[in-house]
Parts: sequence; C-alpha cells; structure tokens
Amino acid sequence: MPAVTVDDILTLPRLRTPDTARPRPVSTVTTAPRGFEGEGFPVRRAFAGVDLRALDPFIHMDQMGEVEYAPGEPKGTPWHPHRGFETVTYIIDGAFIHQDSHGGGGVITNGDTQWMTAGSGLLHIETPPEELVVTGGLFHGIQLWVNLPKADKWAPPRYQDIRGGKVALLSSADGGALVRVIAGELDGHAGPGSTYTPITLAHATIAPGASVTLPWRPDFNALAYVLSGTGTVGPDRRPVRGGRLAVFGAGGSVTVAAAPAQDARHSAGLDVLLLGGRPIREPVAMYGPFVMNTKAEVVQAFEDFQAGRLGSAPAHGGLRAETGQD
Repeated sequence: MPAVTVDDILTLPRLRTPDTARPRPVSTVTTAPRGFEGEGFPVRRAFAGVDLRALDPFIHMDQMGEVEYAPGEPKGTPWHPHRGFETVTYIIDGAFIHQDSHGGGGVITNGDTQWMTAGSGLLHIETPPEELVVTGGLFHGIQLWVNLPKADKWAPPRYQDIRGGKVALLSSADGGALVRVIAGELDGHAGPGSTYTPITLAHATIAPGASVTLPWRPDFNALAYVLSGTGTVGPDRRPVRGGRLAVFGAGGSVTVAAAPAQDARHSAGLDVLLLGGRPIREPVAMYGPFVMNTKAEVVQAFEDFQAGRLGSAPAHGGLRAETGQD
C-alpha cells in the first residue's frame, strides 16, 4: 500500500498530542459488506447499516479492491450522471482514468485524488488505463460522496486534480504514524483539497504497536475506516480490522492504535482513513446517482438527465450514457 510515503518520517512536521481535549468515545463499529460496482469491480460498502445522521455530511463510501487483477480483468464504470454532491476518488494502488462532460479529467494513480463537484449536474466515466487492462495488477482505492448543502447543490461543476505529492505529510508526536492530509486541516496543517462543506480527510499509516491521538474539531463528526491491518480505536480500545468503520461520539480528540503483531501482508501496520465534517442537517433525498433535498428534485434530476440537460458523453470510443452509481 504505497500511497505517498517518506524515507524519514522524523523530518516531517509533528502533530501535537492533545492534553486537555475530551477523548471521543466509539459509538459503533460496523463491518462493510462486499459487493460489485460499475462493470463488475469488487467493493466494500463502508457506510452500510450506519444512520445517515451519524455520517452527515458524508453520504456513501466504497473501498474499491484491494484486488490483484489478472490480465484482462480490470473494470471501471460506464458513463453515468451525478447531481447535488461531490465525489472524491483516492487511489492508493494502481490507476484510474476519469473523464466528465464538463471537461474535467485525467489519470490518477498511487496517492492521487480526483475531486469532482457534480453540483448542478454532469456525466462522468471512470476506466482503468489500457496498460493495466493488458497486464493486470494491484488496484486499491476509495470513493467518497460528500453532500452539498441546499445553497450549493446548483453550483457549477468543477474538477480538482490533487497529485499525491501535494498532500500535507505529518508525523505523529512520537514518529509512530505517518498522516497524509488530503482535505481540511489537522492541528493547523491544511491539505490541498478545496471543499464546499467543511471537512477533514486524512490517511494514516500507524506502525505496529504505535498509536496516534489527533485533535479533532468538536463541531465535526468523526469516522475511522480501516483499509488494512488490525488495531483498536477510542479510549476503550475497541478492536478493528480491515473493512470496519468506527463512528465516534462527541469530544475533541480521536485515538487509533495498531496492534503490535500484524500479519505478513500488513507488516507495515494499520492503514486507516480518518474523516469528519460539519453536519449539514438538511433533508436528504437520494436515489442512484442523485443526492437532493426532496423527492421532487430527484425526479427532476432524472428528467433532466433523460432530456440531455446534464451534458452528453463524447461520441468517440463507442461510449454511452447510463444511469448508475459509482
């Protein structure tokens, strides 16, 4: 799991360990079920079974892979529409090509993030590059859906190409954890992602036996999704492993620790995605690729898509527009 790393973590800025902040307890730990998405690539539904009120402002998250493709196996998604939210695709291993009807797109690979604000609506497609299809190889990533408040749901679409080398790299206070800040900020250190909804999104790699306690904004919710490895979360040391989501309660800091003994595959320790944001607290009407405030707005989104008002897929390559969910 390379993402972005450094030769000497001790050269990085250090995160302070909060001394007085109230530790956030763990409210729930759930296990993400497995499924398939797009044209048939494997995913884990990270938020399955969790109340949307605990996730707000987040809507949906898939862990794509981790999968070792044989030649000819890599798959993507067909053209499909979105409206009313932002998709955040973070590639840890492998590569994905994005293209949308608003002119955004490019190749994202180890440690890169594409941040697509669907806003008022567009079409997009995600496909593996031809060389990955030919050779096969490791593929692993995350796609997160961030809701937009009513005032921003009709914002013009935009695309952010966040290269892995631009993320803020930080060390825990004792050097036992590498923290990559993609968006928002941790302890005054800001990531490069620009967001409509205030959030923090970070990827931490915690060495076996090490732990990290991070200051966390009290007005944000707090979630930890384990990408790989085993460890514990919260002051009561609830056990977690790959594919589990921890939802934290109220407080000013979050704690995650890696188990001293990891299996050979995850010898680098515990990899965990840490995310939180300021809840929007507005009604959510979601169906397929549309996240709106009312059912009537969802119906209107489908009508606009069918009428071609969300854009059109390029004619080249034999690609066609389809309704689907990433």
